[in-house]
Amino acid sequence: MTGEGPGRTEAPVAVVTGAGSGIGRAVTRRLLTAGFRVALVGRTRSALEATAAPAVTAPGGTALVLPADVTVDAEVAALVATVERTWGRLDLLVNNAGTFGPVGAVDEIDPAEFRATVEVNLTGAFLCTHHAVRVMKRQRPRGGRIINNGSISAHVPRPRSVAYAASKHAMTGLTRATALDGRAHDITCGQLDIGNARTEMTTGFTAEPTFDVAHVADAVLAVARLPLGVSVPTMTIVATGMPYGGRG
Repeated sequence: MTGEGPGRTEAPVAVVTGAGSGIGRAVTRRLLTAGFRVALVGRTRSALEATAAPAVTAPGGTALVLPADVTVDAEVAALVATVERTWGRLDLLVNNAGTFGPVGAVDEIDPAEFRATVEVNLTGAFLCTHHAVRVMKRQRPRGGRIINNGSISAHVPRPRSVAYAASKHAMTGLTRATALDGRAHDITCGQLDIGNARTEMTTGFTAEPTFDVAHVADAVLAVARLPLGVSVPTMTIVATGMPYGGRG
């Protein structure tokens, strides 16, 4: 399991960003049910507390609510420091926070909205990775696992979604570079490319098939439970019937 090592008996520690809704909420609850200690990160405390609420009445892991904006370096540094101070280590980072961003052709969207999308989807993941890796390098047993939420848009973008598609293509670069930098320190990094889990973000995709977001949570847990000697560089999980593999 992620974070396992000689003498390890404590439950593994995870940080999930964007934990207040959608995929982040499903992943957080699945990890808690599996016995993880999970720090929930997002901008809205009430949403994070709603995600964590089942942990109060159901057996499982321990939840720590940490409101923060992942695009602000000081806030990310503080939340990671709080996790290390509270639980002594960090075994799993799930970079899930994201936004779909502006809808429109490349010549139509507001450049400021493009930048804002990149800040959340890419810079936020970088900052969380930056601070998490520092902990994973120095903790004993050392190492950890990072799972980035990509998208099938990292392979086949939708029309009129240039900001989202560009940020998810860049996420693939972040994932691959982090995997290379981390492997000498027992740190793995992989990417889960999803399309389309049923969440608030996909409610407008009425012409496309979707699938239960619980299957994404199960996939994250399956990867998280692997020993650090095993990497999953990329996994694609899509609704059957999506025109991802070809038309017809």
